[in-house]
Amino acid sequence: MFLVSNADTLRQLHQDHLGHYNNQEQQAIELMGLLNKLYNEQDVQVTLFGDTLNTTSVGQILALHQKVALRNQEAQSIDIAATLAMVKTLAENDSLQSAQVDVGQLIANDTSLQAALQAVNISESTVNSATDVVLYGFGRIGRILTRLLLSQASSSKGLQLKAIVVRPAAAGDLAKRASLLERDSIHGSFAGAVVVDDENNGLIINGRFVQVIYANDPSSIDYTVYGIDNALVIDNTGIWKDEAGLGKHVQSTGVKKVLLTAPAGGDIKNVVYGVNNDTVGDDTIVSAASCTTNAITPTLKVLNDEYGIENGHVETIHSFTNDQNLIDNYHKADRRGRSAVLNMVITSTGAAKAVGKALPALSGKLTGNAIRVPTPNVSLAILNLNLKSAPESAEALNKFMRKVANSSTWQTQIAYTDSTEAVSTDFVGDTHVGIVDAQATILTDNHAIVYIWYDNEVGYSTQVLRLATQMAGISYTQIPA
Repeated sequence: MFLVSNADTLRQLHQDHLGHYNNQEQQAIELMGLLNKLYNEQDVQVTLFGDTLNTTSVGQILALHQKVALRNQEAQSIDIAATLAMVKTLAENDSLQSAQVDVGQLIANDTSLQAALQAVNISESTVNSATDVVLYGFGRIGRILTRLLLSQASSSKGLQLKAIVVRPAAAGDLAKRASLLERDSIHGSFAGAVVVDDENNGLIINGRFVQVIYANDPSSIDYTVYGIDNALVIDNTGIWKDEAGLGKHVQSTGVKKVLLTAPAGGDIKNVVYGVNNDTVGDDTIVSAASCTTNAITPTLKVLNDEYGIENGHVETIHSFTNDQNLIDNYHKADRRGRSAVLNMVITSTGAAKAVGKALPALSGKLTGNAIRVPTPNVSLAILNLNLKSAPESAEALNKFMRKVANSSTWQTQIAYTDSTEAVSTDFVGDTHVGIVDAQATILTDNHAIVYIWYDNEVGYSTQVLRLATQMAGISYTQIPA
């Protein structure tokens, strides 16, 4: 009798959970329609604690609400019904244009949408136009940028990927390029359709035509022939790193600005978005610095602002890259000729020194080194810092970093994990520039050791696009302010 009763209870429990989930699915479907309307008609993007709500995936929306509840342990969990109610109210306001609205922050802080809108002047919201984008180089970063740009719902505003430039190649090159975009050994299959257009020498990606241009010299290209003008070129090759080399892009017809996805030399600004992007004015050529510099600088900034940093050392445990050899062979750099998949390889890094360019307060205070390890993606930066005023304990330091990670200022860039089971593959595809591992934090007197995970491909590429958006003159009213 007990077994029958228990079975009935479990059956009812199953039905209750299923009914609750089905209700959430219907709410997510309704939410997706409103999100698409806001995005297409008003250029309004809705986020949940900095994470973009996908306009095409019910599963992603529900999973994100669950993820947010787990991540923000000191904040209230957000029910999808509350998000839907907030977005319904938002959709009724057709005067709002070109805005990013974080419903998570509004709900968690018990801020009404009306109050949040009154705190900003929506009448002065600018209507963003379209900016042509050219990806010069189609390696790891080039393909990740393509995925990020074309995974979003189509829009007539913002960054528009119009062309990819690669070196001249043999017949069949287009098919190989398409295959590399579709299939990725690290990031999995591309969530979309890629069709080769041999007749027009391009790729149709999620319904959008992208021209493929073959060239050896940037200055020889006339982009206007392909209907491209006033373009922002994102150089992913790393071949040119100074004014003379990168200036070749500007010499070509149809290019307005250039963004380098590598550290630059000379007088070119090395910019970490969120830290010193306010220094970018009308610069024609800008560098997005390196993946490691981007990963560590935001955390270093908040730690320096809160506690002050006397000096320190940054050790990077970095995944191997394409410039290393699979098996032992000649390499012009020291040690890098040895097999990348069989060895840990000590090498130099300019990331610590480069921090000083983005954050002058730390100029000359940090040293750095790197160890390349046999993993293909996700790296780890270890910050060994001597603080001017130390927190009371490692727990206090972690509490501060969690607060930072949950703040509206840093939530899209700095993340926080206190999982005892976290390993590198857990962060593949993470768009945050750096994830603080609380379990590894050590504090001895004023000496702090902070560990930061980062997807050196996706996290960095997300930062590149933030900077590209700014260089293109695209801006959004932030709500809450």
